[in-house]
Amino acid sequence: MRLNYPPNVKIIQVPCSGRVDIIHLLRALEDGADGVYVAGCLEGECHFMTGNLKAKKRVQYVKKVLEQIGIEPERVEMFNLSSGEGPRFAEIAREMVERIKKLGPSPIKLKKAA
Repeated sequence: MRLNYPPNVKIIQVPCSGRVDIIHLLRALEDGADGVYVAGCLEGECHFMTGNLKAKKRVQYVKKVLEQIGIEPERVEMFNLSSGEGPRFAEIAREMVERIKKLGPSPIKLKKAA
């Protein structure tokens, strides 16, 4: 099955969402991403036991940091879905692209260009 999701979504695969660290999320924004989301296993169904719970906590932490520095925390999000939910994955990608379009370009990117 081919999934149709927006071409401006860059997918970076990791063995487990628990491997996504705070620095990865922040660096993606610093490097020019207008938004970042993590797609992890359903809660309670992580193959690595608690990886998705760790990722969720890290995403929440980054959202708080962004809010403290005056950047919309909605630019970062965590989604939980099973590996068999390909159409849902594509739907999430479209939802995030629409969310980011409404927010506009990242202020980090604008500051970096100046």
